[in-house]
Amino acid sequence: MAHSPTQHTIIQQTGWGYFPIAFIARLPFAMMVVGVLTLVVSATGSVSLGGLTSAAVGVGVVIAGPAIGIAVDRYGQRAILVPVGLVNGILLAVFPFVVLNEMTDAVILATGLAIGLSAPQAAAMSRSRLMAIVRDRIAIMRQPRTMSRIMSYESAADETAFVIGPFLVGIFAAFIAPWAPIAIAAGLSFVFVTAFALHPTGRVAAAGSRAHQERAPLGDVLHTRVLILVAATFGVGLFFGTTLTSLTAFAKVHGDEAQAGILYGLMGIGSAALALAVVLLPPRFRQRWRWLVFAALLTASAAGYAASTGLGMVTIMLLIMGLGVGPTLVTLFSLAGDRAPLGREATTMTLVTSALTLAQALASAVTGAVAENVSLGAAMALPVVAAAFVLLCGVVNAAMERRVA
Repeated sequence: MAHSPTQHTIIQQTGWGYFPIAFIARLPFAMMVVGVLTLVVSATGSVSLGGLTSAAVGVGVVIAGPAIGIAVDRYGQRAILVPVGLVNGILLAVFPFVVLNEMTDAVILATGLAIGLSAPQAAAMSRSRLMAIVRDRIAIMRQPRTMSRIMSYESAADETAFVIGPFLVGIFAAFIAPWAPIAIAAGLSFVFVTAFALHPTGRVAAAGSRAHQERAPLGDVLHTRVLILVAATFGVGLFFGTTLTSLTAFAKVHGDEAQAGILYGLMGIGSAALALAVVLLPPRFRQRWRWLVFAALLTASAAGYAASTGLGMVTIMLLIMGLGVGPTLVTLFSLAGDRAPLGREATTMTLVTSALTLAQALASAVTGAVAENVSLGAAMALPVVAAAFVLLCGVVNAAMERRVA
């Protein structure tokens, strides 16, 4: 039975414990692509095979992600996330044994694909869950402002997780062992994805979803206003994948590929700070212009990264790149929340998140091959192409919005 909207705040509806649980539940998803890459490269010595295995994870995510979103919109999060999270935890736990026991490349790739197919997309689920709670439990006059704050927080949490995940991989791989990040991700999946799935907010969101007697047709998710966001998020994924893998190759040349995650984490300093600060930007600085401004900064700093030859300059460029990528990703996810068709929030969010993960994995495979077969310089130039694609999508989006207006 649906509840009438009340004056309660979102914190009163969720409880304070929800947010740390939901954040930590994102980390296995954020760690798996990088963890797979790091472990395979360390165990086999092949950046190319590591990139291909990461790509297999991404292919699995993009195949299963939207299907999981559709199932969640129909059956609720709890019924889908509990078994998916448990299966994913088991596969992550098994993966180090597959790699370290020198099984064939085909078995390694198949296991990577299975990890992707079972990936529990807690980030997309959290966003769609909170959207349902706001629409069902928050007074109508307070819904726009509350929704804006939720989208800003969730997008900042996504960006932070996508940077912290690889950073943790680097720390665990460097100070424990290359297999440790995947093993820890398995434990996080078992505990926190399950806790997230079983949290009482899942029931509130399910009730809110059922309260909508009308559900937008599935085809509405494929509207150009949504697809341009999917394309741009794919571009951000390309940026993440090309940057991480070229950094892995850079670190390998300098003696320790496990440090790539730590270097990559430097990008998260400015990224997380500016992602959280986006909510403070004035409303007149419209989202379409934020997209263009921060994507342009990302493109310029990526060009500086490509031209870098020493560790000092790479470090500086990574810090500046973070200032561009964080707000860009916040803007894209916020727009996705605004444009999600009625009753298709989980489907839309999993589609956008799947695009990011697939692109990250595919870019890892291509960049690994370029680093091994062409040159390190060529690999370090690929983030420029990815950032420029995100900027181009922003130009297309601005033109579309101007035409509608």
